[in-house]
Amino acid sequence: MSATLAANEDIERRRRAGERVLHLAFGEAGLPVHPALRDKLAAASERNGYGPVAGASGLRAAAAGYWTRRGLVTDPELVVSGPGSKSLLYGLLLAIGGDIVMPMPSWVSYAAQADLVGSRPILVPAPPGEGGVPDPELVVREVHRARAQGRTVSSVLVTLPDNPTGRLAPPVTVARLAEVARELNLTIISDEIYRDLVHDPSLPYTSPAELAPERTIITTGLSKSLALGGWRIGVARLPENAHLLRRRLLAVASEIWSAPAAPVQEAAAYAFGDPPELTERITRSRKLHGVVARAVYERFVAAGADVPAPQGGFYLYPDLGHLRLGGSAEVTKLLLEEHGIGVLPGHAFGDDPSAARVRVAVSLLYGDTAEERLAALNSPDPLRLPWIADNLDFLSAGLRELSPSRHAVPPKPRAALCGG
Repeated sequence: MSATLAANEDIERRRRAGERVLHLAFGEAGLPVHPALRDKLAAASERNGYGPVAGASGLRAAAAGYWTRRGLVTDPELVVSGPGSKSLLYGLLLAIGGDIVMPMPSWVSYAAQADLVGSRPILVPAPPGEGGVPDPELVVREVHRARAQGRTVSSVLVTLPDNPTGRLAPPVTVARLAEVARELNLTIISDEIYRDLVHDPSLPYTSPAELAPERTIITTGLSKSLALGGWRIGVARLPENAHLLRRRLLAVASEIWSAPAAPVQEAAAYAFGDPPELTERITRSRKLHGVVARAVYERFVAAGADVPAPQGGFYLYPDLGHLRLGGSAEVTKLLLEEHGIGVLPGHAFGDDPSAARVRVAVSLLYGDTAEERLAALNSPDPLRLPWIADNLDFLSAGLRELSPSRHAVPPKPRAALCGG
């Protein structure tokens, strides 16, 4: 099972048993559905036909408009919808074929999906302090090495901004990767589901589709920006003249999901139109994610962790190696079982198991009820809300107690010496 879903089930089981667990392991957006979206879904609830495999024309046109307003003129015929961007990524791996390069660390499902389709992932670290885009120079080396071994390497995957690190790759790194992809004839899959959740809107954002439009696929959805994870809807923007790829992807889709759910497509078409009430909701969501992520960042820094400052989404990736408590699995277990703090181990994201890095998601700190979450979304100072302040205090206390002296393994007793 996916590490995130397994951790979520384990933490919920512990909570039902009466344990207090601070849930920092699951990347759910943690906010209520906007009423306008509920109304659109209800109004379309009688639409029970299958519809086109690629998605309804209204949805594809709306998604094309979404990208066009962000500087990427898009033909609706090159938009394909599916039940979540996760399904589209899986279909794309099948349609493209060959092995794939991806960042290390990277979202848990990337490598797992590659394994499922028989593609061997090539994990390449991001440049120091960055995330989401593998180091372009290392990509060159690793692709040449793999091809020398007879492997077919067809694609490279990036996440902008990134899960698990919360970082946004700078334009210079994206530009160099686009050059490398062209030199090596790689298709770029750019997962941009967190694009609208960059904390600082003035931070420069470059999609590889701007620089290598002939070989870049973009995937996105509404799970994160509008907290619609359970609605399962996503869209892919295919490259220029990618008619063969489109036919292959639709062939996969027709055999796996047939067509996205028609009522959800209707609501998604409305959302991708960027109506003012939803863009305003996304703006407030982005601010809330940024404020709480920064507060959690400061608490890990105070505990001595080495952690890059978050720039987008609701994730952090602290390194607790200074505590010398073992690798990511050992640190994750200690945090959960002895301090009630649920995180994900870095090795689930392809990282070195001996490194004490963990993925932290802050989006379930906003409250336990829809009323609390809405209050957090509307608050000018969400950190002062009692339930968020209490969660942050609980985190600080747990991190303070996470010390080598408290968790040191006692030395084995020495054998007694026999006198003579």
